[in-house]
Amino acid sequence: MKKTIILHIETATEVCSVALSQGDMLIALKEENRGYSHAEKLITFIQTVVQESSLTMNDLHAVCLSSGPGSYTGLRIGASTAKGLCYTLNIPLISISTLESIVLGIKPNWEAKNTLFCPMIDAKRMEVYTALITQENEFLLPIQAMIIDEKSFSNYLLEHPIIFCGNGAEKCKPIFENNKHAKFDFTPLSAKNQILYALDKYKKKQFEDVAYFEPFYLKEYIPGKSTVKGLY
Repeated sequence: MKKTIILHIETATEVCSVALSQGDMLIALKEENRGYSHAEKLITFIQTVVQESSLTMNDLHAVCLSSGPGSYTGLRIGASTAKGLCYTLNIPLISISTLESIVLGIKPNWEAKNTLFCPMIDAKRMEVYTALITQENEFLLPIQAMIIDEKSFSNYLLEHPIIFCGNGAEKCKPIFENNKHAKFDFTPLSAKNQILYALDKYKKKQFEDVAYFEPFYLKEYIPGKSTVKGLY
């Protein structure tokens, strides 16, 4: 039986990452962590991983997308690209929470049963998009926007080691670093984190409705006021 080939797209943060998997194996990866260059890089990265694997776009069985929360622009670019591919190739769309993808990328580094994971995505100032996730992928705290202070997660830190991870965790480190139960993992987000999750979803036929799918922005997008005279 031919192994399932899935294209994985990650554009929810400053990282632009594209992976290609065959079955449960990574066969190609192209990524860059140099700021928000998704509009310029994403299509090129997709073409690169497909060509490096000696495949064509018609060989794809599905597309998996990191669905947010995260950067409004990055999520919009990723979603429009993924949906366009699914429409054109008539293949299903799979989505994964960006916060869950962060945890999947670091979980092999932290195997203690009592450990909790706190993925954080930077939402400016001291606000982050976050959740609290167990080793069994259960959400103890739902996905939410949170302003971080000394009281955040205090009850959980009394009894559990918590691994703070993601691009929002670094700015929160000074708040928690003196707590013996607070640990930090700044492994960059990558599309390859999605592979096993996406394969499981594909086997179970748990797909998104391509026509109506929207990323999970969490907060309403408020564009900044233009400083260029004559535009508004």
